[in-house]
Amino acid sequence: MRATTDEGIALEDGRVVTLAGVRLPTPADAELTAGTEIVLKRAGAAEIDRYGRLAAHVFIIEGNIERWFQADLVGAGLAQVSTRIGDAACARALFAVEQAAREAKLGLWADPYYVMNKAEDRGEVLKSRGRFALVEGTVLSVRESGGTIYVNFGRRWSEDFTVTIAKRNERAFTAAGLEPKKLAGRRVRIRGWVEQRGGPWVDAARPEQIEVLKD
Repeated sequence: MRATTDEGIALEDGRVVTLAGVRLPTPADAELTAGTEIVLKRAGAAEIDRYGRLAAHVFIIEGNIERWFQADLVGAGLAQVSTRIGDAACARALFAVEQAAREAKLGLWADPYYVMNKAEDRGEVLKSRGRFALVEGTVLSVRESGGTIYVNFGRRWSEDFTVTIAKRNERAFTAAGLEPKKLAGRRVRIRGWVEQRGGPWVDAARPEQIEVLKD
């Protein structure tokens, strides 16, 4: 038997699986009926977490068809794309589905609480302090200091919205086709936890947190 718990999807063998790549404002939105046949696909090199749960992409089997459960949830506006997807192609697919749901104001996207933040409006971004949010804007400059890369969205670096990338993670970003130092002048969408260090700030530990938008 397989069923959804508050912690994830409980499998017949006793394992619990969490949904890779998505955030669920309401876990009940991800309910699966006991007995549903599924296939699990690992999220990159994801490991078992400290609670013994495996993060994976879940595919529902319906005859000869596999339905990607995470994409269903995102497409219905029941989930946000998270910062840990594990695969660049999966990330692009989920971003596209999320964009369509957001434009149609489906599910959570009809709630002003989830409205896209504009990087140019530091006051509005700061209203999301302490929670997961999306922020969109044009990168003004990219600078490096010590072991940190600073992606700046304003001239007042101590006050305006900034994204930080640890220098040790730069190689992972480049391998994913996203070179931090080439982001200046590009319009991007950032996802992550908003904190405050003078101005609003998001730490980007994974390339999935930065989505380069079409000019």
